[in-house]
Parts: sequence; structure tokens; C-alpha cells
Amino acid sequence: MPPPPNAYLPANASPRLDAIAQARRSLLSKGPVGPSVVSPWVERSWQRCLQQGLAPDRLAEFDLISASHSRHTSEGHAHLVQTAKPLLESLGRAIANTGYFVILTNPHGVVVDVNGPIDRSDRRADLITRIGTDLSEQRVGTTAIGTALSEQQPVWLHRGEHFFSNTAVYSCAGAPVYGPTGACVGMLDLTAIDAVERPELTHLVTQVAGKIGNALVLAQAHSLLLRLNWPGNALGSDADGMLCLDSDGWVTGANPVARQMVPGLQASAKVHATDLFGLPLHLLFDAARRGHNALEIPLWTGLRLSALAIEAARENLPARYEAATGCGLKDMETAMIHKAVEQARGNVAQAAQALGISRATVYRKLGAKTRA
Repeated sequence: MPPPPNAYLPANASPRLDAIAQARRSLLSKGPVGPSVVSPWVERSWQRCLQQGLAPDRLAEFDLISASHSRHTSEGHAHLVQTAKPLLESLGRAIANTGYFVILTNPHGVVVDVNGPIDRSDRRADLITRIGTDLSEQRVGTTAIGTALSEQQPVWLHRGEHFFSNTAVYSCAGAPVYGPTGACVGMLDLTAIDAVERPELTHLVTQVAGKIGNALVLAQAHSLLLRLNWPGNALGSDADGMLCLDSDGWVTGANPVARQMVPGLQASAKVHATDLFGLPLHLLFDAARRGHNALEIPLWTGLRLSALAIEAARENLPARYEAATGCGLKDMETAMIHKAVEQARGNVAQAAQALGISRATVYRKLGAKTRA
């Protein structure tokens, strides 16, 4: 016989947990949950679960996907895992003393990577952190993972806000990760067991999910990176809109901030820079090549953006600039790397990110120049 809906809630529940428990009782009786008792996304997720025929008094089952499906998932999301890994490691260190751990899923809620202090001796932690576990809303009901993917927004869920009885031990914050085309490519989650409520973690997980998305954009093959912001705001941080162009001016990737700033970037369709900005394409490349890479860019709406135009590595540079400058691509590349490091005030990691290359490449190129 399954335990009652609130069996996993502490005996001395807080007023917040009491309100959640009342909302669950209303849910079970199919009555109105009531305004402001739980977050709107929680109530919408509960309703979706009920419409799928799920029963909140049952126990969630944490199933692994099939071996063949798991191999396909690992291969299909290897780039996401590789790109996110250093950020997940940093995040894991940041939350090491909080009891929370990190879960990264694909856009279908299947676990592709984990990090942080996971107590494998606790079955409740082990079950949800196995690579290949399906944590979608369809399988395990309302969680930060399934809800963030369904709602396409950052969410926080605490204890009984989860749908099934045995998931009421978890507290979690989740945020979707967006790729270069603007599509959701995964979900980042912070989860703890029997923890106090920490809704501020929603900001942290959202920030890191954005960093992963930015890294995915910068990993796209490109000749020019535009860092965008509104006039008066400083450029050079993760708060920038990031837009990558190939040598012909076609957009190869953009982060969500850029898509909010620049009309015409909302869709995944192929788009050219001249359809977005009211200035000739060559002026963007000229600004980056000459070192005067800070400029204002007019939008076709009449608004203007501040921008930093940064050329990418040698293999992506437009060939016409070699002839125009009278110097070889190798020399141009080395000068560009030196300038990027100078602009980053010696921060090689920041310079490498701006150029869309690895830190190892920066060190190698600068080292080769020094030896020469």
C-alpha cells in the first residue's frame, strides 16, 4: 500500500509546507488550489500530470532509458556535455557545502551529466543522478526539470510541490539551456534532499545555464563575434547579447539576450546581418580588424545598440582581409590574439572565450610567436 501524499513531509511542517500540503489536498479532491499558495507553474504542471492520468498518491518510478537509446542520447549530446563540463565543475564547487548537487539533462529530461556532492549511499540521490535516467514530467511528474522544460523558464520547487509522494523529499531549482539556434538543448538543475528552502538558487542556476548557452554559441564556427548591449551598459560580460557571423555575414549562432534585443533573431531560420543591422557588413569586419572594435549599430527599428566586434581565429577570417592589409593570416592571427589578451587585461580565459578558441590555443600561439 503506498504511503499517504504527505508521508515524506516533516512532522513539524513550516507555514510554507502547511500551505503546500493544503494545496495538495485540494489537488487530490480535484478542487481549486487557490491563488498564491503555490507558484503558477507548479499548478500548471500538476494539471498536466493529472491530464496524463498520473496519480499523486502513487510512487514515482525512476526508469533508465534503454541501452540503445542511452548510446544514441550520449552521442547526440556529447557536445553539450563537453561544453558544459567546466561550468558544472565550477558550480559543483560553489555548492559543495549546501547539500545540493547538479544535474544536466537533455531537452527531453534524460540525465546526461551530474556534478557536486552526491551521496551515492542515499538511494534517493542515487536514483535521480544515474546517467540515462528519465526525469521528464511524463515519467516522474512535477519536478524542476520537467517543469522548466515544459514552461521554458527558470523554476523553483520545494518538497510537496513535487507531484508524487516520494518526490516530496526534494527541493530543486531548474533553468533551461538554449543553444545557438535559440532552441532549448537541455536543462540545468540543482537538487537537495530534506533541505531548507533556498529559492535564491534559481538565480544561480539561471546564470550558469546562460553561461552554458553562451559557450555553445561561441563554439559555433564563426568569423566575427558581436557582443551587444544597450548604450550606457558596459560590454564584455555574460550579460551581453552574443551574435556570431560567418565570413559572408550569415548568423551562425546567437544567445537568448541577442534574440531579445535584435528583431529577426527570434526564429531559427537562417538570417543575414544586413537584415538585422542598418549598416554595411564590411564596417563590422573593418571595426574588428583595425582595433576600433567598439561601435554603435543601428537596428532597422530605429534603435541603436552598443557593440564590440571581435574577429575569430585564423581559419575563420575572411580571405579578403589578408590582401587588404598586406600581411599574412598567421601574423594577423597572432596580433589579434595579443590584442584580445590585452583587452582582457591579461585574462587568457576571457580572451579565449571572446575569440571562440581554447585557452590552450592562445598559449600555444603566443608561445610560438615568442620562440620565433
